[in-house]
Amino acid sequence: MRWALVRISLAVTSMVVLAFAVPLGLVVQEMAGDRAIGNAERQAAAIGPVLAITGDRDQLERAVASTEAGAAGRMAIWLPTADAPDPADPGREALVIGDPHTSDEDFRAFTEFARAATLEVPGGVILLQPTAVSGERIAVVEVFVPDADLATGVTTAWLVLAGVGIALVAGSLVIADRLGRRTVRPAEQLAGAARRLGEGRLDVRVPEAGPAELREAAVAFNSMADQVVRLLANERELAADLSHRLRTPLTVLRLNTATLGEGDAADQTRHAVDQLEAEIDQIIRTVREQRSHSPESPGTGERGEVDAAEVIRERMAFWSALAEDEGREARLSGADAPVRVPVPRADLVAALDAMLGNVFRHTPEGTAFAVDVHHASTDDAVIVLVSDAGEGIADPDAALRRGHGHGGPGSTGLGLDIVRRLAESTGGDLRIGRSVLGGAEIRLWLARGGTAADGGPGRDPGPARRRAQARRRTRHQAPPSPLPGKRR
Repeated sequence: MRWALVRISLAVTSMVVLAFAVPLGLVVQEMAGDRAIGNAERQAAAIGPVLAITGDRDQLERAVASTEAGAAGRMAIWLPTADAPDPADPGREALVIGDPHTSDEDFRAFTEFARAATLEVPGGVILLQPTAVSGERIAVVEVFVPDADLATGVTTAWLVLAGVGIALVAGSLVIADRLGRRTVRPAEQLAGAARRLGEGRLDVRVPEAGPAELREAAVAFNSMADQVVRLLANERELAADLSHRLRTPLTVLRLNTATLGEGDAADQTRHAVDQLEAEIDQIIRTVREQRSHSPESPGTGERGEVDAAEVIRERMAFWSALAEDEGREARLSGADAPVRVPVPRADLVAALDAMLGNVFRHTPEGTAFAVDVHHASTDDAVIVLVSDAGEGIADPDAALRRGHGHGGPGSTGLGLDIVRRLAESTGGDLRIGRSVLGGAEIRLWLARGGTAADGGPGRDPGPARRRAQARRRTRHQAPPSPLPGKRR
């Protein structure tokens, strides 16, 4: 495209230059000829007064020699005399002063008209100017104008016009090249970005510059690249989350296999559970490695509302059976009244299973735990506290970083990250501290204002204000009471 614009500019500018330069050069050439002929006429007219006064040869020769053309030998006078009264008489010869360039035939042909005329001869042009003298006789002044005088300044004018034309063409080519580069560069950047995106470089973007059409194409490309990143991130997150959610039934299966006793069937079952757990770990590690080489992008998924109290009661009923088998005391409080939160049910279930599953995986059997729900009708936040009487978490910050958690064999570090992303999707957060039971306390903050209509995580108008209100509320609430007993 760039060279096409240059060629078009070359053709158009060349035609414009030719259309103006050629006629202008011809006008200059014609003006130079007219100027030379006019100069010859003035010199011929200067001899007229002398011819009217005298016919003396010596005086006429001095008059001719005083002119520029006469001094150069380019002027002559055909003068009638008493012996030759008519210069045009074929039988008589006229008196000639100077160096004539006109032949007798041309001279006689001119005298038939008796008016000024120009004749083309080899090497130039002859001006014949008739002048009346005494006795109604006609003298003729001849001035020879060489070709050099007729073309004076013409060559210079043509060179100047040619130079101006070349400069105009060169300037137009430079301007066309610059404009073409500015026009083509966004297209080249867009093509290069598309090629790099096809090679897997998901962070590539193009500047939104250039003509309006290319700017629109750049905006569309960047939007498409962002959408591709989001889709890939969502796919990997879903694979990791689904794999991690399988750990809940897997944990139940592993615990149940401990009651199978001995035998081939029991060994095969335990081996199958081990193999399933290894496969799940491999899937999570693979997804994590892929995610570490790709740009992070927040996911976009369908959102809804769910009764958090109902989900918490359901999940506590599920985990209480396992708690009873392991001799754990479990307590649930604050989940009697409905509490709506702007999260999908499946995500809340996964987050609760991750928090409760950590208790069973990382604390010894017989360790007590509690789940407390804090909310009020006037508050715009819900707090879910999962506390245990274990040893606690030594490095809470590391536990919250995705893929860094480690609680022994089978830990992938994704559990608390699932909880954290759920909290941040509402404008809340996740914190780890020391519980009143002596172990770890995982505090999940869910903003009830919701971000589904606000554009997703991080765009909520006031998450900091809501968290501050929730902190003030929980500070005024009584701490959880000691475990009264087992609840299912």
